[in-house]
Amino acid sequence: MAPTLNPDRHEEEAWVGLALAAGERALAAGDVPVGAVVVGPDGQLLGRGWNRREELGDPLAHAEVVAMREAAAVRGGWRLEDCALAVTLEPCLMCAGAIGQARIPLVVFGAWDDKAGACGSVWDVLRDPAALHRAEIRAGVREEDCRRTLGEFFVKRRV
Repeated sequence: MAPTLNPDRHEEEAWVGLALAAGERALAAGDVPVGAVVVGPDGQLLGRGWNRREELGDPLAHAEVVAMREAAAVRGGWRLEDCALAVTLEPCLMCAGAIGQARIPLVVFGAWDDKAGACGSVWDVLRDPAALHRAEIRAGVREEDCRRTLGEFFVKRRV
């Protein structure tokens, strides 16, 4: 199924705003404040996630995975091929792989992850010509807001 989403910058910023709000829940639980949302073809919110690794004791409970699981449950199937995922931080290798497996064609993110990012900074998994399932990447949406939230968390953590 071809993607039906073609969001403008305003819509992308709204999605990342929802992801930022979700990330606040991770912060409240003492986890890295990353949030993610999955948006359906009509712009409806299908899934919302935040880092829950500390809360669940689960290394796989990244915001993107949590949001995709919720969206798959709402849709009654794992194929999210007409959806978009918006997240506050560039997805890691694991999440990029999961995004590909879910067939999500559009990823929108805020801050680059120069240490573990897999959508253009360290690796570029979802745009690799060898990848079976590729996605369009739109980076830097509300980047300053996302970086500020993450930066404040890590400054407090180091004190």
